[in-house]
Amino acid sequence: MNSPVAILQQYWGYQQFRPLQEDIVNSVLQGRDTLALLPTGGGKSICFQVPALMRRGLCLVITPLIALMKDQVANLKRKNITAYAIYAGMPFQEVERVMEAARRGRCKFLYVSPERLQSKLFQTYCDGLPVNLLAVDEAHCISQWGYDFRPAYLQIADIRSYFPGVPVLALTASATPKVQADICDKLLMKEPRIFTKSFARSNLSYSVLEENTKINKIQHILQKVPGCGIVYCRNRRRTKEIADLLRMQGIPASFYHAGLPQEERNLRQEAWINNEVRVMVCTNAFGMGIDKPDVRVVIHFDAPDSLEAYYQEAGRAGRDEEKAYAVLLYNEVELAEMQERIALQFPTLEEVRQVYQAIVNYLQIPVGSAEGEYFDFDINDFARTFHLNLTLVYSAVKLMEQEGIVQLSESVLLPSKATFLVDKETLYNFETAYPALEEITKTLLRTYEGIYDNEVPVYERQMSRILYIEEDEIVALLNQLNQAGIIRYSPRRDKPQLCFLQERVSAMNLRINMARVEIRKQAYIERLDAMIAYTRNKSTCRTTELVNYFGEQESKPCGVCDVCIQKSQAPFTPADFRKLADAVVAALADQALLLSGLQAKLPGVSRHHLLEVLQYLSSEGMIARSEEGLYSKIRRNFLY
Repeated sequence: MNSPVAILQQYWGYQQFRPLQEDIVNSVLQGRDTLALLPTGGGKSICFQVPALMRRGLCLVITPLIALMKDQVANLKRKNITAYAIYAGMPFQEVERVMEAARRGRCKFLYVSPERLQSKLFQTYCDGLPVNLLAVDEAHCISQWGYDFRPAYLQIADIRSYFPGVPVLALTASATPKVQADICDKLLMKEPRIFTKSFARSNLSYSVLEENTKINKIQHILQKVPGCGIVYCRNRRRTKEIADLLRMQGIPASFYHAGLPQEERNLRQEAWINNEVRVMVCTNAFGMGIDKPDVRVVIHFDAPDSLEAYYQEAGRAGRDEEKAYAVLLYNEVELAEMQERIALQFPTLEEVRQVYQAIVNYLQIPVGSAEGEYFDFDINDFARTFHLNLTLVYSAVKLMEQEGIVQLSESVLLPSKATFLVDKETLYNFETAYPALEEITKTLLRTYEGIYDNEVPVYERQMSRILYIEEDEIVALLNQLNQAGIIRYSPRRDKPQLCFLQERVSAMNLRINMARVEIRKQAYIERLDAMIAYTRNKSTCRTTELVNYFGEQESKPCGVCDVCIQKSQAPFTPADFRKLADAVVAALADQALLLSGLQAKLPGVSRHHLLEVLQYLSSEGMIARSEEGLYSKIRRNFLY
């Protein structure tokens, strides 16, 4: 059997593992249940791919990220390694084909979403699957104490009974000690080995800046820091606004959020990865699974609601180990608003039922139906239509997801489907009466097995090549057949999809475990309090505060964050204060200046110290503000 290093060299071309990777691989090869905490971009996938390649059978990979699933499957296939993915929205026949290939040993890696584990079809095949390793990515999702709890992850422990003796490798980029313990407990790990790479990033400088005019600060940072960057926003609309403003200032920028069509998102992502666009302004929908090592700066226009989320997003900077910056911009008003939003993020049972009733009205779903069905669902249009608060709607839907009632997916691509609705005699008469449609009906019957009796996926592009006509003409012909009642045709969908995991019930009968919701609410409040404390902190090294949050007790000050830099500067003595005050008055004696102009006249002066002096001079009536900027109301050398 080849060694782990030999496999690494053969398939990835690396001469050695990164720190901890080989230890994790060896733990798995010894059959030990293992929890691995590696930072974003730390090479988690290699930790399960290498040992799986060294053993007979397949590795079952459980991950909630469809885009990441598809990306890893494509990467493995490029290395001539057989891999498949099963995710929400795949046609039944395709799932069967993949599962049969896996059972017959023609698959080395099978990627599945956690929801898939609960399906009867999947469990039917489990007894015959030659699984050698269970890999659980984004393992923090299993914990109600974590920041992205997903109830479907709780089913993973049940699936272990099909594969006795098979080790579990759980992987995550960020988990507190409490979440780590919960992961091991919920996955039924026996004497697990836990590997934690230090959360400290020596090449990453963290800064937190209180700003009211954030766009000016973003522009200033991007002018000072060369290279590509990411700007994270909470609001979709704001992503476009900021990108537009940056482009007006000559900075190549694009924007990205989950509301854009999938094809458009892919194009924008590729343009950024290929450095055709310097800055991506985005929501947190951007970044998962993207391994771009040369990101020089990540700026947060809005503070996330947990340090776990912030650490992951900020950690997308500097993966090449070169100097990089993570900058968080905030103001006190926004921090207060984050706390006020708690009520919207944990709605009452009555509010959830109200949203549920509005959804079934919006989608026109009768009681007793819809289980397992997907519906186009534009959450913004829905909220506008029913005059509901968007945050409340999103929170109610997420709560229903966590309770296993519905599932909202922003990235499901559902292929077109069709089936014939008439008998053969009626079809023959129709073709005789409408000869222009005969060719399309015969193409459907010849190309798609079972279409006469079942609804099956159909592909307009494929038919376009067969019939040598444009794809939009194919769509038009299929719609004609649909309108004539010959077939039932459902065009492909790449819009956000809402899937009902249970049959639709009356709103009054909707069951929500509010005690469990209250537990999650308290955990959320603890995480939010930690995030706000980090933001307001002015005395503790940023890196020290982050790593302590994740359970590391021994950490030296980084020396490169805003707090460390401030501490390393010479103390601001009363004499320094008087000298700077005199210099400010002198600079403003002859002309009014904006703050930026005043800073230009006082090179090397700390912004913090300058603001401190300006506040004093203003309160003493020594300077004032006009439309032109700040100006002096007294003569120079007033303190001497």
